[in-house]
Amino acid sequence: MKIQSVLRAIRKADQDFGLIEDNDKICVALSGGKDSMLLFVALSMYQKFAPHPFSLCGIHVDVGFEDFEHEKMKDFAKQYNLDLHIEKTKIFDILKLHPNNKGKIQCSLCSTLKKGVLFDKAKEFGCNKIALGHHGDDAIETLLLNMVHGSKIATFQPKQYMSRMNMYMIRPMIYLKEQEIIDICKNNQIPAVRRVCPNDGVTQRQQMKDILHQFYRQFPQAQDNFLNALSNQEQLSLWKKEDSEFKDMTI
Repeated sequence: MKIQSVLRAIRKADQDFGLIEDNDKICVALSGGKDSMLLFVALSMYQKFAPHPFSLCGIHVDVGFEDFEHEKMKDFAKQYNLDLHIEKTKIFDILKLHPNNKGKIQCSLCSTLKKGVLFDKAKEFGCNKIALGHHGDDAIETLLLNMVHGSKIATFQPKQYMSRMNMYMIRPMIYLKEQEIIDICKNNQIPAVRRVCPNDGVTQRQQMKDILHQFYRQFPQAQDNFLNALSNQEQLSLWKKEDSEFKDMTI
């Protein structure tokens, strides 16, 4: 697949959800993985024909894991003339002091701490939006996670206002599937930094991913249908409880 397919998907998401406005300064949350690396370079290409002019930078929050390949990210940014900032932190030291009941680092705490640093640095650089590399499969997995573990039917939004930080989070790649991203990165020599998180591959999200892969093998059409269902509000049909005078009665 060619990278033009990414630009088309970003343009459709932008049109459908109003992700980018005139003179936005957008910070790409750069983890070093395939999704955010592709998003960073794709948004820089989208700048050339986007209906609204915007500026762009990338911020990588260095958690402090050993052997993280910063040079690969720096070389990538230099190759495409991208504005990259690496913020070193001691988040890993904090995580080791507050393990979960199995003695492992807490993914939720890590996410919260990284997000705090990211928002602070984005504000410092004058950004008003943060772009995340989430794709369509991430949205489906999040929906399933919320249903299984949170008893709610919900996923993340393509565009979300964070009132406490007075900043928007946008997800320009929501119309792409993970396999499409893998193929595009391979065909266009877009690198990914080697994963060094000790929890990689053993999370609840990975469990949802594995379940969905099994499901898609039996029902290949389900992946597209699940993704389309996320915006199919006209055919949304859920239970609605009646307000009843018997509601609070004990039997």
